[in-house]
Amino acid sequence: MMAKLKLSLATTDYDHFRDFRLGTVQAEGIETIWSMLGHHEIFARFTFDREWDAAELSFAKFTAQVTRKDSDIIGLPVVCSRLFRFSSFYVNKKSKIRTAKDLKGKTIGSPEWAHTAAVYMRGWLNDEHGVALKDVHWYQAGANEAGRIEKVELSLPKGVKLTRVKDKSLSEMLASGEIDCALIARPPDCFRQGHPDIVRLFPDFTEMEDKYYAATKVWPIMHIIALQKHVLDANPWVARNLFNAFLLSKNRSIERLMDPAVSRYPVASLPTYMRKTADRFGNDTFPFGIEENRPTFEQFLRYTFEQGIAHRRAKPEEIFPKGIMTSIRV
Repeated sequence: MMAKLKLSLATTDYDHFRDFRLGTVQAEGIETIWSMLGHHEIFARFTFDREWDAAELSFAKFTAQVTRKDSDIIGLPVVCSRLFRFSSFYVNKKSKIRTAKDLKGKTIGSPEWAHTAAVYMRGWLNDEHGVALKDVHWYQAGANEAGRIEKVELSLPKGVKLTRVKDKSLSEMLASGEIDCALIARPPDCFRQGHPDIVRLFPDFTEMEDKYYAATKVWPIMHIIALQKHVLDANPWVARNLFNAFLLSKNRSIERLMDPAVSRYPVASLPTYMRKTADRFGNDTFPFGIEENRPTFEQFLRYTFEQGIAHRRAKPEEIFPKGIMTSIRV
């Protein structure tokens, strides 16, 4: 019997990857060596040192690297994490910001320029509200700790002003009024601790999510799986076999979430919520694949190019292995 190919993987602890990670689901012909770590650690170690054959990667950092000339990575259309980000605008009430348009001429901070949540929302501000990149003074600093650095090279568009702050956090700067708004995936400490001046700009963010998805069919993808190209050069079959295993693992996770017979998770009324989610997004409540996510992929690839993160405006088919989604019917 031919030995299985050993493949190292790194992801955060996701229920939708659980069965694959634990071996209940297996990728045909592959033995996985899985590291389960925090996503920021994975992003840095894979971006700087390529420590694994495949890894979870921020979608923004992925586009920066996959669009390089002679890039050494390729993606799998496997969604690790996806979230709408209208909830990610935190403002200081003293700045008198009430609407998205009020952000024009203001100061906005993000943990990195290539911060996926911020990429989506900067694009949304421009597309939907006419707040262009050059209309804002941007700041980059750690969310709740000082010293965070940019992980990828940038080519900022002409007229964009970005100030990097090494000795303060966004939370500190927002609370003090040094910046008007923090655009950030993780809530700043000042908000979590109940600072009286710090509020969400859009408290009705769930309604905004429903309307936005209905109008655009964009469901923002935060993290995907990146794969080193040398693995596919030697074993072209690996991409589809990995994708199939991730897909089956995800589908089994959703079956658990939908199960009304027992409490699979310690959350009240979860199956009822999942049925509502299915009504909202269709039968597949967390789709993988290219066509299933085309509006999201196309929008994000445009945004990362326009914002000076991607080196070129790529098409979805260019960032994934050729033929990865070929249908086989008998």
